[in-house]
Amino acid sequence: MTKPFIKVAAGLILQPDGSLLLAQRPSDKPWPGWWELPGGKIEPGETTLQALARELKEELDIEVTNATPWVTYTHEYPKNIVQLAFCRVTGWTGEPTGVEGQTLAWVTPGAQLDVGPLLPATEPPLRWIQLPDRYLLTSIGGSDGLGAYLDKLAQALQNGLKLVQFREPGWVAQSEQDAYAAFKRVVQLCHRHQARCLVNSGHPESWWAQADGVHFRAADARALADAGAEIKNKVPGLIAVSAHDAQDLKAARALEADFAVLGHVLDTPSHPDQPGMGWPGFASVMSDAGLPVFAIGGQSAATLDTARQHGAHGIAGIRHLLD
Repeated sequence: MTKPFIKVAAGLILQPDGSLLLAQRPSDKPWPGWWELPGGKIEPGETTLQALARELKEELDIEVTNATPWVTYTHEYPKNIVQLAFCRVTGWTGEPTGVEGQTLAWVTPGAQLDVGPLLPATEPPLRWIQLPDRYLLTSIGGSDGLGAYLDKLAQALQNGLKLVQFREPGWVAQSEQDAYAAFKRVVQLCHRHQARCLVNSGHPESWWAQADGVHFRAADARALADAGAEIKNKVPGLIAVSAHDAQDLKAARALEADFAVLGHVLDTPSHPDQPGMGWPGFASVMSDAGLPVFAIGGQSAATLDTARQHGAHGIAGIRHLLD
């Protein structure tokens, strides 16, 4: 017997300090007493953001003034399958009120929650929302440029950068020992600023234990996914995947990645003969990714808002994120 398939718009209502609004389901609804993100069914003819605005007005008596699409995630419950279009809500008027009698609570993702239990589909977005919105990929090149690069990196970390990937394939090919020494210095510098440093899967697996996670190249991720590999227990931290199309994102889901990086979006000097997929192409490819996706290719602080409007969690890049 086929389970009903329901499309839902759900809002992560976020205050400037990062606190997030949760609501407790009333006693007359399924899963009574469980906590969830506010929202409801998408009606025929509605866009996701239209449905979200209507539901939040009906449930919380607030008017949404700023919301962006984020992650669309499908969860199978015992009696139905729910496709949740999670959106970030950062602007509204009015004070959230439990119009249907539901209890509300502001919580801090990542901290010990004072409420619970959470609906199963509510747990992943509370984990994902803790990811930073900028992701730097290193491009040091060799020992001669290391000192100057570390100075720039230190400044970026002081300015709030919290997520870095060590990615130096050319250097490793020339001198693995020198590249490894530089990798350790980058990790130490990141940790000094409470930032995380992932290592690219093109580097030796023996480096993984020193890092805060592994970023898998698209080809590596596809090979692992095709082989049915379970890497969650092998990676000490975050799992990230590079993606160029929907099949790469499928591989990311199969590996239970924490996030993916999709592109290139805009034209970039690193791919001079390959036009970018553009923002509509980006939004189309990542529309059912099922996990947070960073946009890469021509990205800078100036493109962050545009990236979010097209569903990106944030931006990734090599040059401009050091500015």
